Amino acid sequence: MQSFRRLAFLLALTCVAMPAAFAQSSPGSAQAPDQSSSSSQAQQSGGLTQGQLTVQERIRQRREQRRAAAIHDAYDRRWETFIDMGYLRAKPGPSPTQRLTYYGWETGLTRYINERLGFTLDGRGYLGIAYVGLNQYSQGAFTRPQVSMYNVLFGPTYRFYMQPKYSISGRALGGWAYGNFSGDTNGISPKLIGLYPDGSTFGVNLAVVGEYNVTPGLAIRLAGEDLTTHFGSEMQNDRGFTSGIVYRFGKQ
Repeated sequence: MQSFRRLAFLLALTCVAMPAAFAQSSPGSAQAPDQSSSSSQAQQSGGLTQGQLTVQERIRQRREQRRAAAIHDAYDRRWETFIDMGYLRAKPGPSPTQRLTYYGWETGLTRYINERLGFTLDGRGYLGIAYVGLNQYSQGAFTRPQVSMYNVLFGPTYRFYMQPKYSISGRALGGWAYGNFSGDTNGISPKLIGLYPDGSTFGVNLAVVGEYNVTPGLAIRLAGEDLTTHFGSEMQNDRGFTSGIVYRFGKQ
C-alpha cells in the first residue's frame, strides 16, 4: 500500500512538471513573437519609405500637370493677331553714301492648326529718309528724300519652345514688296539721285519671335527680322526688329 502511494505521488509530480519542461524545451515558440515583431517593424519601415516616395512622385506629377495645363491654356487658341512697331536698316539704292533707317508698322493674323504650328498673313509698311549726297539733280531738299516700302507676306510660324510664361517661335514668310522711292523727289527720276526705281518685287522675311505672356490671351512680343528684296537689279538683305502686342482668341 505504501509503495502504491509513492507511485501515485511520482505520477502526480510528473504530470505537473511535464508542461513546464515542454515549454522550456521549445525555443521556436519562445522566439516566434520576436521574429514576427521584427518582421512587422521591417514591413512598417519599408512601407513608410515607399509612402514618402509616392508622395514626392505625386507632388512632381501635380506640378507637371499644372504646367501642362498652363501651357495648354495659353497656346491652345486657333487665332493670334498682333500689331507691332518696327526698325529696319536698309539700302535704298545702288549708290547712296549710307544705309537708311526705316521706321515701320506691322500687323498680322495667324491661324494655328495646333499649339505649335500656324500660318501667318502679315502686312507692314516702312518709312525712312535716304541721304543721296549732292549732284546736279539732288540740290536743296533733294539730298534727303523720303522713301517708303510696303510688304504683304504669308507663311508658316512654328513654336519650338513653350513655357507657361513665354515662348520662342520661328517664322518664314514670303510674298510681295513694293518700293516707293520717287514720292519725295518732285518728279525727278530716283535713278538720277542714286535711288532704286519704283516697283514691285518679291519679299522674303525670316524671323525669330519671342513672346512673354501677360495673361493666357495677351502677350508682348519681340522679333528679330531679316528681310530680303530685289529692287533694281540688286538683292537687298535688310535686318531689324519689330515689337508689339499679341492677342490670342478662339479655343481649339
